[in-house]
Amino acid sequence: QVQLVESGGGLVQPGGSLRLSCATSGSIFGIYTMGWYRQAPGKQRELVATRTRGGSINYADSMKGRFTISGDNAANTVHLQMNSLKPEDTAVYYCYLNTPIGGYWGQGTQVTVSS
Repeated sequence: QVQLVESGGGLVQPGGSLRLSCATSGSIFGIYTMGWYRQAPGKQRELVATRTRGGSINYADSMKGRFTISGDNAANTVHLQMNSLKPEDTAVYYCYLNTPIGGYWGQGTQVTVSS
C-alpha cells in the first residue's frame, strides 16, 4: 500500500514563507512524476508544480517565481518552498505521485495565508 504524507502547512502572514514536504512509504515500482496540487474552498483542485524523475519541472503560471519544487529520487520525497505568499494561496495542498500503475494522493496539508 503506497502512502503519501504531507507536512509543513500552517498559518503564515502575507509575504511569508512555508516549506511543504511529502514523504512516501510502501512499494513503489517506478515514478513518473511527483508534485503538488491545491484546492481552495469552493474551487477545483489545481496544479501547483510537478517534477519528473529526470528533473523536468512544471509550474502553474501564478506560482512561477514564488514557489520552488525539489525532490530526492532516492528517498522518493518532494518538497515545495513557497515564498511571497498571498491570501489567495490559502488552500489545502496535496502531494501527488504518478507511477506506471497509477496515481496516488496524500491527505493534504492546510496552508492559510492571513494577517
